[in-house]
Amino acid sequence: MTILLIFLALFLLILGALGTVFPALPGLPLMFAGAWLIAYSQNYQIVGSFSLLILLAVTLFGMAMDFVAGLLGAKYTGASKEALWGAFIGGIAGIFFTPAGLILGPLIGAAVGEFADKRNVWLAGKVGIGTLIGFMIGMVAKIGAALVIVLVLLAHYIAYWIS
Repeated sequence: MTILLIFLALFLLILGALGTVFPALPGLPLMFAGAWLIAYSQNYQIVGSFSLLILLAVTLFGMAMDFVAGLLGAKYTGASKEALWGAFIGGIAGIFFTPAGLILGPLIGAAVGEFADKRNVWLAGKVGIGTLIGFMIGMVAKIGAALVIVLVLLAHYIAYWIS
């Protein structure tokens, strides 16, 4: 049973790592679930509850940064409500296209929404670029949080194997 739990935990960690890049998957929650499952499978002797609390905080921080960074990038450039809705709709539409769609969807959506509201091409472009920069910052934070989860787990197991 323990081996099955470990394989399931590794599957969740790998699926979560993929989810940090593809927004259709909840990457960080899946990675945390994998970390918890691997700790549970070994009775919290290698990865303890304090480490899991730290990983939970990292997961929540990464998720918050991913959500807030795009909005702050758009708001910093003076985006309207329509631009924020456009970025949201563009992000959803971008899921169905190549990885370029994931990046360009929110940018184009925010720019179209801002242009529809203010009829100013310069401002629409500025809001689109701000949304893109915020999206990239959120992506970096999410990938960083995923790396922290993996590195903390690796550190625990390396320390266990050495001692």
